Amino acid sequence: MNSKEVSQLFDMPIDTIRYYERVGVIPPITRDKNGYRVYAKRDLNWIFLAKSLRKAGLSIESLVEFATLAQSKDNVRDAQKQILQDQLTEINVKLEEMMQARDLLEYKIETFDDHVAKINAGELSDDEVEELWTMKHFKKQEIPLAVE
Repeated sequence: MNSKEVSQLFDMPIDTIRYYERVGVIPPITRDKNGYRVYAKRDLNWIFLAKSLRKAGLSIESLVEFATLAQSKDNVRDAQKQILQDQLTEINVKLEEMMQARDLLEYKIETFDDHVAKINAGELSDDEVEELWTMKHFKKQEIPLAVE
């Protein structure tokens, strides 16, 4: 598969794919006799992984570290796995925060008209409104640091 086909397959600019190769986010791509990149399935997996992990918030530096470890002759699988585990933990924390924000938005939308009506009718003052931060379903929950 050539660069244009890979770019279309993953909806990524060719420049991004080349940048990932240049900085070490993905291992070097094999080239044909004319110097054109020829992507194998393994390369496509690396590009897909890099794109997915970037979307999930993994830094370029962490991706480079992960790819470098993958190309190492040493036994570094535990270090690679730890990079993935750390990212999973971070995503789980972000997901929990997003779910809490979603719950708050849903609650505010559901109660909005009633709340505005009470304010307009003089039934609520600034000190009589609910304390959102104390409500059970909006309090920050303890999130496990690692998933095993």
